[in-house]
Amino acid sequence: MGTATRLFDLLKGNIHASSSQLLVAKRHENGWREYKLKEILQIIDSLSKGLLAKGLKKGDRIALMSGNRPEWNFIDFACNQLGIALVPLYPTLSSQDLSYIVKDADVKYVFVSTADLAARVDAAATESQLNLAVYTFDDVADKPNYQELIALGKSQEIDLTPYNDAVDEQDLLTLIYTSGTTGKPKGVYLTHKNILSNVDASTHLLTDDYKKALSFLPLCHIFERMVVYLYISKGLHIYYAENLDNIVLDINDVKPELFTTVPRVLEKVYDKVVEKGKALTGIKKTLFFWALDLGHKYQEPPSNSWWYNVKLSIARKLIFSKWKEALGGNIKLIISGGAALQERLARVFWAADIKILEGYGLTETSPVIAVNSWVETDVKFGTVGRVLSNLHVKIAPDGEILVKGPSVTSGYYKNEEATKESIDENGYFHTGDIGELTKDGFLRITDRKKEIFKTAGGKYVAPQVLENKLMESTLIGQVMVVGENQRFPSVLIVPAYEELEKWSKYKGISSTSREDLIKNDQVLAKYQQEIDKANANFGQWEKIKKFILLTTEWTIDNGELTPKLSLKRKVILQKYDDQIQKLYAEHQ
Repeated sequence: MGTATRLFDLLKGNIHASSSQLLVAKRHENGWREYKLKEILQIIDSLSKGLLAKGLKKGDRIALMSGNRPEWNFIDFACNQLGIALVPLYPTLSSQDLSYIVKDADVKYVFVSTADLAARVDAAATESQLNLAVYTFDDVADKPNYQELIALGKSQEIDLTPYNDAVDEQDLLTLIYTSGTTGKPKGVYLTHKNILSNVDASTHLLTDDYKKALSFLPLCHIFERMVVYLYISKGLHIYYAENLDNIVLDINDVKPELFTTVPRVLEKVYDKVVEKGKALTGIKKTLFFWALDLGHKYQEPPSNSWWYNVKLSIARKLIFSKWKEALGGNIKLIISGGAALQERLARVFWAADIKILEGYGLTETSPVIAVNSWVETDVKFGTVGRVLSNLHVKIAPDGEILVKGPSVTSGYYKNEEATKESIDENGYFHTGDIGELTKDGFLRITDRKKEIFKTAGGKYVAPQVLENKLMESTLIGQVMVVGENQRFPSVLIVPAYEELEKWSKYKGISSTSREDLIKNDQVLAKYQQEIDKANANFGQWEKIKKFILLTTEWTIDNGELTPKLSLKRKVILQKYDDQIQKLYAEHQ
């Protein structure tokens, strides 16, 4: 990364030699609208001049609410080269949280992508009596378009050099507000140095061979945002997917060598593949499941025997090559974050010659703390990899992971109490995650400190471990273990209804609705069987004793999931409290 000390240095000189090839692109009509580096710089500089002409200055805050598209980058860099901090807003934010964030951050302008989002910002501003200037990327009636700022900037005779020079690596780059599952959202304070140090320490993940990346995880989350900065530092071609609905089309169109994802997406990809395998017949079906079984037995590359590798080469040629074709044909690397990845998925994708790099981090750490490598001698399944070279991690006596280093936030904006709770006097950030360091230096996460609960018998239960095991069933779509202060753990299950309906049809079970289906004795027996299988390797106090099948999937829009698809446990507990209490009352 050379001598880049401010984020805009990635674009303005102190960058990887290949970045002259950098481009960002979005869907346009039947193809892609591509922006190359020269045009990107012109747009960014014009936007910066337009913002200055509007009276904005270093230290101001601008909010951005949009899906992934090149305009996101344009606004981001136009702000950061002036020392204006960006406040990203999730498009799914509640009106209450939206109002709170723009007020708490003292936002001057809001950029949104669509008419719907403009209306939401207007409604929140009216409710809270906020005076907000709103610009849009799409053409929206009665709203100024961001192109007007570009045009204004082009008309200005402004030298941006002194504004660039005034920006320091310790200046605020962004305020990112946490999802606020409990209480009000907290603004994580991240500087240019915080994020650039994380980019710099992660450069080993990408070789110069990579040319194209697809981006579909939300840029308003620090994970995707940092990785896109990493792509920019390497001069990759970055293509933004319109939405997850068209992701298969976009992957096959772009044919990327890498992308980032969350485990939930990989689980769905795997389940679709297995579903297609089940539809095969004869020798094709036999070969498919032989290869799948072989993939599940995949070890870290140096540990696989020569005979295993012979069989694997056959499986790759006959079966796994089709997996790669389904992901565009050029896929080499997938970086997984945001939640725990099932170990079996990492093994089978590596067996398919698609390297899944599981990593770990938080918004407060910019975000990567540890990540596995694509180097075959430097990966350990079931862990989140080695700690980055510029960070120090230690395990507290209670098992909590503590981290210190240049990418760690200095604290929460205007929230000294929360800062003191999270960062100790020695500068270590308390992650809230429980884990361990293996003898060979890999970090393993075992659970969230706040999610571990104690049963009425005084035994501790780590729900995430149980949930990951249960999610290995193709009949389970979503799952949450409950049982705090109860005699035993139970589980809420949202069935994978598409798979369940196929199984039910095979078994001759007819039902007119989901409500009828989940009450069927054969269906209940099948889920008990799946739970028994998952329970096999757990202690008696950890085993799931009872379960509840639910008809409705948990979503971001309904408030049960965070934007990175993690469970909002308190919300789900409250929503299904009556059913949970009834279940335990029946088994006193």
